[in-house]
Amino acid sequence: MKKTVTFLLLLAISTSAMIAQNKDTKKADGYYDRLAYTDAADEYQKLLKKNKGDRYVYERLANSYFFINDTKKAETFYKRVVKGRKVDAETVFNYAQSLKANGKYAESNEWMKKFAAMKPNDNRAISFLKNPDYLPQLLEKKAKFSATNLTDLNSKYSDFGGFMIGKDFYFASARNTARKTYDWNDEPFLDIYKASQVGKEAIKDETLLDGEVNTKYHESSVVITQDGKRMYFDRNDYNDGDYEKNEEGINQINLYYAENVNGVWKDVQLAPFNSSEFSTGHPALSPDGNTLYFSSDRPGGQGMSDIYQVSILEDGTFGNPTPVVGNINTEGTDAFPYVDSNGTLYFASNGHLGLGGLDVFYAESKGNGFAKVKNMGNVVNSMDDDFAFVFDGNTQEGFVSSNRKGGKGSDDIYKVKQLEPLCDATATVVVIDANTKKPIAGARVDFYDTLENKIGTLTSVSNGTTTFDTTCDVAYVSQAVMKDYESNSVNVPAGHDENVRVTIALKPIEDIIKEDKIVLNPIYFDYDKHNIKPQAAFELDKVVTLMKKYPTMVVRAESHTDSRATEAYNLALSNRRAQATVQYIISKGVDEARISGVGKGESTPINSCGDKCTDEQHSKNRRSEFTIVEQ
Repeated sequence: MKKTVTFLLLLAISTSAMIAQNKDTKKADGYYDRLAYTDAADEYQKLLKKNKGDRYVYERLANSYFFINDTKKAETFYKRVVKGRKVDAETVFNYAQSLKANGKYAESNEWMKKFAAMKPNDNRAISFLKNPDYLPQLLEKKAKFSATNLTDLNSKYSDFGGFMIGKDFYFASARNTARKTYDWNDEPFLDIYKASQVGKEAIKDETLLDGEVNTKYHESSVVITQDGKRMYFDRNDYNDGDYEKNEEGINQINLYYAENVNGVWKDVQLAPFNSSEFSTGHPALSPDGNTLYFSSDRPGGQGMSDIYQVSILEDGTFGNPTPVVGNINTEGTDAFPYVDSNGTLYFASNGHLGLGGLDVFYAESKGNGFAKVKNMGNVVNSMDDDFAFVFDGNTQEGFVSSNRKGGKGSDDIYKVKQLEPLCDATATVVVIDANTKKPIAGARVDFYDTLENKIGTLTSVSNGTTTFDTTCDVAYVSQAVMKDYESNSVNVPAGHDENVRVTIALKPIEDIIKEDKIVLNPIYFDYDKHNIKPQAAFELDKVVTLMKKYPTMVVRAESHTDSRATEAYNLALSNRRAQATVQYIISKGVDEARISGVGKGESTPINSCGDKCTDEQHSKNRRSEFTIVEQ
């Protein structure tokens, strides 16, 4: 009975809201139904300010912004709508596209999955399901590594780290149930284990490391000198039975080293740069063994933890620790350093742009420090924590630890194999005047992937240049926009050099005027759609620039369709496209009295092939053209 009463109450509220909504939204709906989306948005916004917003208003407001390509505002209002019940599939699709356009690739993917479930036979859904990682820049990169779980070695507990010397493999594990449990994750304290490589792939037969290294508290993160005589590792600040705590009662992680005495690790010593007031751990060695790297949250650092280096002197003592040189450290966590035989630094961080949690990054050796930080990409990294990466450049194999889904325990060790060389690149875009060949400063330069998603935006400096980070095996499009110039673009093909340089020449905006026409690159619409796509917006911005430079100019936009569907339907569709074009130009600040639109349907095709047209020929018939009515 209570459920019935509740249902009737909700129905009454819904009905009364609908009646009020029709009355309150009449003016806004009039603009919307006439495809005057800029005005419609303004009116719907006024309703929100009067506290008369509901799902209907939010959806119409979101659609208005979507159709004029203001995806940031569209996202804001779609977000309010899609959480409700019985959401229209097209609304979900538009929300996913808005997220994608705004660089929120993971969220976009999630909503595209929901759209695909709602309309599984829709071609957009089918295409998405064939390639769900359709855009995110990191996921778009071709995998450079494979990763295989060491199932013979990993346990249901935390297993991580991994240092190979000869056939011996050292790692940390919480599998020793004889230890008491740690409050953080309710697993036993970590110990260092030693395993053996059996054959080419398997690593197993692990045993608790003999000697004086393991205690009843945490030990982990091993590195051993090439001669096998000294081991560096970290453990809780515990030595000779003394468990140290700082002023807040916290026991820190400290860095230790031990000597190999007849095959047994003994003579454990505390590194002199430790403290009970901060942690020091995750040791790594330079190829020549003369520099020790580690991570620490000591005072004066840049973030939660930073990576440091310290010289190891000939007598085995140490110099003074300093932060590594280069843009390695961030305001986040930077930890688990490793340096390969070429001097390349690998480390884990959540402060650099990654896929989620800790990601593995690398930076090549440069002078006394390291060059630009680059993400290792998918497979090495996941949406979860990925860390403790080690790599042998000779065998092109290594290890990474991760708590990614599908593992045996909370952290697992994975063997990685390099499939292709890492190839991250820098693309320099030079903007020049097409006539004088002089550089143009102050131009807006946008970088897009092949699916028209914006990767980034920069402004050209005095010599006309901007610099973007790219991936060698991925294609891009770079577009330049400058006041009083015709916008232009250039392709950066896949397989480009590591330091590619391209030029975009801009012509004076008047060059797009041919007699009484404004000649643009073709503006195409998707089949049966009238929303303004990014490529169309790029071309329409040229019309906006021209009309702002010549404030008395009056322009008429004509929209055309292909010959599919009926003449009446195509005429209506072309009118919607013409009005969407007009609304976009108005949204950029052009007086509505200076721009008009008319639909021509299928009456004047470029390709008169009718039903025999190819998809490409049909697409060229779906276009917009512009005539100057008054100069």
